[in-house]
Amino acid sequence: MARILIADDAMIMRRNIGLILEKAGHQIVAEASNGDEAYEGYGKYQPDLVTMDITMPVMDGLAAVKKIISSYPNAKIVVISAQGNKYSVMEAIMNGAASFIVKPIDSKKVINVVNKVLNIVEESPEEPIKE
Repeated sequence: MARILIADDAMIMRRNIGLILEKAGHQIVAEASNGDEAYEGYGKYQPDLVTMDITMPVMDGLAAVKKIISSYPNAKIVVISAQGNKYSVMEAIMNGAASFIVKPIDSKKVINVVNKVLNIVEESPEEPIKE
């Protein structure tokens, strides 16, 4: 379905998010352990979507969101962070993130939010015709 870049300084979190999204049919094209790598990876791979942690070394996720959006205005970014306070959520959205998920993550929520941002509508079975 979609090509995704995962940015998180914790390798285990990158792997968990990657497994969730791969099971949903998406392809992980790159991983980044900081915001600078995320920005470079976006330019190199042009993914359909980026998942971005906030607290990372070198360049934090909020700065990376702002830098990616300033260079690639149509980029779709979902912030996934333990920093779920109102300030972090508002700043992420104001910097251009499409959505925000608070850790710990729930696989169904990750899939639903990612698919919503990608404008992927799940096929639902048709209702039986009642006579």
